[in-house]
Amino acid sequence: MTDTTLVESDAVALLTHGSLELEGRLLDASNTTLRAVITHEGVTARCVYKPVQGERPLWDFPDGTLAGREVSAYLVSRATGWGLVPPTVLRDGPLGPGACQLWIDEDETAEAPVAFVPAYDVPEGWFPVAAARDDEGDAYSLVHADDPRLARLAVLDAVINNADRKGGHVLVGAGDRLYGVDHGVCFHTEDKLRTVLWGWTGKPLPGWSRPVLAALATDLGGALGDALADHLTLTEIRQIGRRVARLQRSGRFPEPPAGWPAMPWPPI
Repeated sequence: MTDTTLVESDAVALLTHGSLELEGRLLDASNTTLRAVITHEGVTARCVYKPVQGERPLWDFPDGTLAGREVSAYLVSRATGWGLVPPTVLRDGPLGPGACQLWIDEDETAEAPVAFVPAYDVPEGWFPVAAARDDEGDAYSLVHADDPRLARLAVLDAVINNADRKGGHVLVGAGDRLYGVDHGVCFHTEDKLRTVLWGWTGKPLPGWSRPVLAALATDLGGALGDALADHLTLTEIRQIGRRVARLQRSGRFPEPPAGWPAMPWPPI
């Protein structure tokens, strides 16, 4: 069963209550990341399982767990109504508690929304955000599409303070649906936004962002804040509210942070 055949509530129920059968490890990940088949009441899908015991400690994220931050990113995404983060839960598994996220089958025919292209061939309507050279010295540009789906992801990243938005963490699934994944290093109390989605820097936020930010500000004082309290510290939750308020006041996409690398490495 693919991501398009499950409604969100059914996916959450499957991830929460299903039985996990491990298929293998994703070797490119820096922490233990496993793909598994999950089954519940005759429904089967694939998922990504990230056990807490496989996490490498991070000196600048001393509180909580990467798994808890993955779940928190989903909770905030769900509150926006944009559906950018695949359904994700914290549950027990074969290697103990961990994050369990619905697997997204990428559409191999879809154009990647973030890419390196020859510097002389930047597509019309795309934003160049960084320059690079290959081993032969030829000039390339890191570019991303001027796409409202990516703009929503950029706003979400500003809210959750994503310190690692690589191009490879942006997936296009079936039906041209865009997803962001890998949110273990989000929600820091200091400004640590690090992303490849800088094309809108300083530009006015689209009108669709205003009601969403207003709803987030309210929800953080209610059900959303209560749900996040299972995974984040009180200070981290307060800082989400402050980032939302900052976006509301400025009405603009954020500028790169001072004293912190603006671009993740590798960017793709």
